[in-house]
Amino acid sequence: MTSRYRSSKPSEDLNSRTPRRRTVVKAAAATAVLAGPLAATLPARAVDQAPAFLHGVASGDPLPDGVLLWTRVTPVPEAIPGSGLGPDTEVSWTVATDRTFSTVVARGSTTATAASDHTVKADIRGLEPGTDYWFRFSAGGTDSPAARTRTAPAADAAVTGLRFGVVSCANWEAGYFSPYRHLAARGDLDAWLHLGDYIYEYGTGEYGTRDTVVRPHAPAHEIVTLADYRVRHGRYKTDPDLQALHAAAPVVAIWDDHEFANDAWSGGAENHTEGAEGTWSARQAAAKQAYFEWMPVRPAIAGTTYRRLRFGKLADLSLLDLRSFRSQQVKVGNGQVDDPERTLTGRAQLDWLKAGLKASDTTWRVVGNSVMISPFAIGSLSADLLKPLAKLLGLPQEGLALNTDQWDGYTDDRRELLAHLRAHAIRNTVFLTGDIHMAWANDVPVDAGTYPLSPSAATEFVVTSVTSDNLDDLVKVPQGTVSAVAAPVIRAANRHVHWVDTDRHGFGVLDITAERAQMDYYVISDRRQRDATATWSRSYRTRSGTQKVERTYDPV
Repeated sequence: MTSRYRSSKPSEDLNSRTPRRRTVVKAAAATAVLAGPLAATLPARAVDQAPAFLHGVASGDPLPDGVLLWTRVTPVPEAIPGSGLGPDTEVSWTVATDRTFSTVVARGSTTATAASDHTVKADIRGLEPGTDYWFRFSAGGTDSPAARTRTAPAADAAVTGLRFGVVSCANWEAGYFSPYRHLAARGDLDAWLHLGDYIYEYGTGEYGTRDTVVRPHAPAHEIVTLADYRVRHGRYKTDPDLQALHAAAPVVAIWDDHEFANDAWSGGAENHTEGAEGTWSARQAAAKQAYFEWMPVRPAIAGTTYRRLRFGKLADLSLLDLRSFRSQQVKVGNGQVDDPERTLTGRAQLDWLKAGLKASDTTWRVVGNSVMISPFAIGSLSADLLKPLAKLLGLPQEGLALNTDQWDGYTDDRRELLAHLRAHAIRNTVFLTGDIHMAWANDVPVDAGTYPLSPSAATEFVVTSVTSDNLDDLVKVPQGTVSAVAAPVIRAANRHVHWVDTDRHGFGVLDITAERAQMDYYVISDRRQRDATATWSRSYRTRSGTQKVERTYDPV
């Protein structure tokens, strides 16, 4: 691929809502329980060919001089994810400037062990900035598929453009991951951002599927133990569309709640029963360990996903962890949402974010944000629309003013951050968000109650879900039916919202130049169809210096 930016200084690299749970799942982690159902889900060659690379290859967290490579090897047939079985296996890696591997620029080897579920990471350095590379792994005479990756531009590079795929919220059981396939086929991505809910923790049939499980989870029960989380990650990594996207471009990922359990906070989760499902600290530790084993993500500060990457002089990307440090969610109406002692980010992360935004010398400051920062009042919705919307967001269905799992439930953190942007005249801050299973284009007002008289401190582009239920799924009507009624009402109650689509599944493509940051929204025809088509839906942009969103009528 032809480079879209010029250049080698390294970038800064700091180390679906659901109803209340119905049953308590008592998960078994014994190998005998895991082996049978999972083995049946693996490709046939898993039982007659080893070693094998059944879970694809991936890269992530690109730097100007390097990138993180990932794979998992199955050294023997019984070494399935979560089993704890299988011998230590030497795995080599090769990086080249061409897909035929005629010009090799780096190679090495490491050992895959059962202690890390036979996953492998190689943090490659010494590469050229802003350059496409090809890589593959090998073990025991078997080569993995080859994949493309790309380094970030040099920190001082005058970058003319960046293009990122943007996705979130992929429920395996609800459908096929065709948004990943369509992003992989583009061939023009510098990287892709996954904004959380890469996996879901529920047992089969326990989370929204429009009453039809398109393809069952493995394991079938809710995941609780380290072995469980490993099996679930392994299940996801067998998806051909997900493998294709990982093989097409590096990923930059953060986690949200379902990588752990629904509505997770620092001390627990709505979908966790202390005692019956062990301790929250043990479950959280297991989920984090499996995540870092199975994802091409560098653990950052305190073993979390908040970190910062830089893409030349054009943009830096601050990635947040909004689950590890947050206070427990509260009910609306009791005043606690404004309590300055409660936090979404944690003190250290908020200070880190503020300092990074103030010190940034790039044209754009992009924030990878797992839950919506724009205020969202829905109390004016009619009862027939409010009930399914509240169900989707995991909120009381009798009527409410806001969603306390988002920044709305932690208004002091939001107030402090937006005041910081205004006080220091920090321009061109764009929040990229997932979680809510809808597409939005928002201004982020300092005071929503007086907007548009109140200034906008930033902008926000929210992408819809890959497959997880949105409103049309919950009320079981054709796509667009609910949005046609709900969207105008939502916009009337929230004047900073330029657009919302409550019904469709899909993905976004963010294109950044010095003049503007533009999000193109794409929707898929049917999540239940493996060959679903993708169609451009709408585009919104923010021009440099405006802190406002405007519609544009063509994708980039």
